Amino acid sequence: METDTDAAVAFGGRTVKVIPFQHASTSSPPPQQPSATLVARWGAKLRAMTAVEWMELFLPCSSWIRTYRWREYLKVDLMSGLTVGVMLVPQAMSYAKLAGLHPIYGLYSGFVPIFIYAIFGSSRQLAVGPVALVSLLVSNVLSHIVEPSNELYTELAILLALMVGILECLMALLRLGWLIRFISHSVISGFTTASAISIALSQAKYFLGYNIARSSEIIPIIRSIIAGFGEFSWPPFVMGSIFLAGLLLMKHLGKSKKCLRWLRAAGPLTAVVLGIIFVKLFHPYSISVVGEIPQGLPKFSIPRGFQHVKSLLSTAVLITGVAILESVGIAKALAAKNGYELDSNQELFGLGVANICGSFFSAYPITGSFSRSAVNHESGAKTGLSGIVMGIIMGCALLFMTPLFSEIPQCALAAIVISAVMGLVDYEEALFLWRIDKKDFLLWTITFITTLIFGIEIGVIVGVGFSLAFVIHESANPHIALLGRLPGTTVYRNILQYPEGYTYNGIVVVRIDAPIYFANISYIKDRLREYERNLSGTANRGPDVGRIYFVILEMSRRSLIFAVISQSTQTVTYIDASAVQALKDLHQEYNSRGIQIAVANPNPEVHRLLSRSGLIDLIGKEWCFVRVHDAVQVCLQHVQNLDGITPTAVDRTPRRQQNFLQSLRQHEGGGNSVVEPLLPQERV
Repeated sequence: METDTDAAVAFGGRTVKVIPFQHASTSSPPPQQPSATLVARWGAKLRAMTAVEWMELFLPCSSWIRTYRWREYLKVDLMSGLTVGVMLVPQAMSYAKLAGLHPIYGLYSGFVPIFIYAIFGSSRQLAVGPVALVSLLVSNVLSHIVEPSNELYTELAILLALMVGILECLMALLRLGWLIRFISHSVISGFTTASAISIALSQAKYFLGYNIARSSEIIPIIRSIIAGFGEFSWPPFVMGSIFLAGLLLMKHLGKSKKCLRWLRAAGPLTAVVLGIIFVKLFHPYSISVVGEIPQGLPKFSIPRGFQHVKSLLSTAVLITGVAILESVGIAKALAAKNGYELDSNQELFGLGVANICGSFFSAYPITGSFSRSAVNHESGAKTGLSGIVMGIIMGCALLFMTPLFSEIPQCALAAIVISAVMGLVDYEEALFLWRIDKKDFLLWTITFITTLIFGIEIGVIVGVGFSLAFVIHESANPHIALLGRLPGTTVYRNILQYPEGYTYNGIVVVRIDAPIYFANISYIKDRLREYERNLSGTANRGPDVGRIYFVILEMSRRSLIFAVISQSTQTVTYIDASAVQALKDLHQEYNSRGIQIAVANPNPEVHRLLSRSGLIDLIGKEWCFVRVHDAVQVCLQHVQNLDGITPTAVDRTPRRQQNFLQSLRQHEGGGNSVVEPLLPQERV
C-alpha cells in the first residue's frame, strides 16, 4: 500500500510532495471468501500440530502432567484440594436444597464432574461443582413443571445437566463463545445482584420456621413471609442468625488477614459440625434437620424424562450462558494470574464433558464457583491435581460420613447459602457506574429491578435486550471526529480533544470511528452535512473562501507514523454495498455543489471493495492518499488557487469525461498563473 518514494506533484506553480497511493489491480483475482480462508488456516494449523499438541488438545491435563514439579507443587496442591474439598461438602448439600433436590444430589454433583473436569478442563485453579445461581435457575424452572417431592423433579434436574453439557460442547466445537460478549457487564452485575437477593430470601423459611412461596420473584416471597408470620419460631431464627454471623465473620477475617485465610474455607464445615453437635446434644424438636442421606457412591444410570426437553431448553441455554460468563471469565482471570494461556472454547468443552458425564451419575448442572476458585487460588493450587483431591474428599464423604449428615440443621445449610451469595450483591458496582457512566447505571438498574419483580428469565431477557439495543444504537450512531492539525506537526487529531488543533478554510477532515454499513450510513451522511454547514469554534487558517470545497475521509485512527509505532488497527475495517451506494449518492450531491471527496489510507479490503464498486473511479484515483497530510496539502493548493474566484457554473459532466482536477485546471486557465503560496513551505 505504501512506498518510501515521494511523488512531486505540481499545482499552480507550487510543488507538493506526497506518498503515492498504490491502487489495487482491477485484473487481480477476487480475494478468497472468509470461510475458505478460515478453513485453509485451520487446515494448515492442524497439519502443523505435533503429537504432544494433539494430546493436549484432547486431554488438556497432559500439559500440566508433563511439566509437574513434584517437590514444588505436590504439597500446595494437596493442601488446596483438601481445603476446598472441606468447603465443598457442606456447600454442595446447601445448594442442592436450594435447587429443590435432596442433599445427596449435591454431593453426587460434586463427585464425578470434578474428576472429569480435571481431565478435560484447561484451567488449573477453577473449582467446579454446584453453585447458587445455577441451583436457583434449576429450582425456578422445574417447580413450574412438577412438585419437588415428585421423582420426576429429580429426573428433570439430571436431564438438565445432560442438555447443558451438550450445549456447552456444541458451542465450544463451533467456537460460539463470542456471542456472550454482547451481554454488558452491567447486565451481568444487575442480574447476579438481584438473583442473590432472591436466593437469600428463598432460604428465609429455614430461619423463620415456616414454609414460604417457592419463586424467583420477590413480591410473592415477601407476601408469603408476611402472611405466615404468625407461625414464626425463635429457635431456628436464633441458631441460623448465629451461624450466619459466624460465617460472615470468618469470611471477613479470612479475606483481610493472610495468616487467617484458612478461616474462609473452614466456615461452612464449622457451621455444619457445630450444628450436628447441638442437635446430638439437645435434640430440639423445633429445628428441622436434613434427614437420612444414602450412603455410597452414585450408580451409573441413563437420564430420563426426554419428553420435557422442549420446556427445559430455555433454562439450559441460560445456564450455558452463566457458565460462559462466570466460569470462563474466572478461569481466564486465574490463568492470567498464574502465567499460562487458556483457550475459552477448550474450557467450555471441559465443562460440557463434565456435565454430560455427571448426568449419568445423578448430577445436576455444575459450573465454576467464584468463591471456591478464589479459595483454591489463595491456597496456592498449581495444577488440576487439587481438583482431583477435592473429588477424593467428596468420595470419602459419600462413603463414610453421610450418616452424620442426617443431623445437620436446615438453618445451618441456609446460613451457608446466604453467606455465599452475599458476596454476589454488587452494590459497589452500581455506585461506580453512577459516577462513571449513567447509561450503564441505567442498564444495571433495569436488569436488577426486572429480575427482582418479574423473575430470572424475564430479567435476563430484558437485560440482554437492552444491552443489545445499546450496542445497536452505538453501532448505528458511530463516533465521528472533525480533525485538525496539531501545531508544528503533520498529525491530525480530534479538535474536541485537542482544541489547539487548527483546520483550513474550505477543507473538512473527518474520521469515522466504525465500520460503514447500512445501519449507520444515513447517520454518517447527516453528520457530514452538519460539518459542511457549521465549522464555528475552530481555529481556521488560510483565506476565507466562503464555503467548503473538499471533504477528506480519514479511514485510519492514527497518522501513518503513529500507526506503525503502535500497530493500531484501521478504524473503517469494513464497508458494505449499501454504504457504497450511499457514498456514490453523496459524491453526486457534493459534485453538484463543487465539493470534492478525498479518501485517506483505507485498508486493503475496504480499498478493494471501493475499487470493484467503481467508487474510486467515480471519485478519482488521484484523490486517494496514504496520509491525511498528503490529502490536505493537495487540497490546500487547490483552495489557494480558488481564492478570490467565484465559480459561475458547476461542472456536472460524468467522472469518466472530465474529473474535478481537470475542471479546476480548466477554470484556472490551464494552471499557468503564478499564485502566492497559502502558507509558508515549512508550515505545510
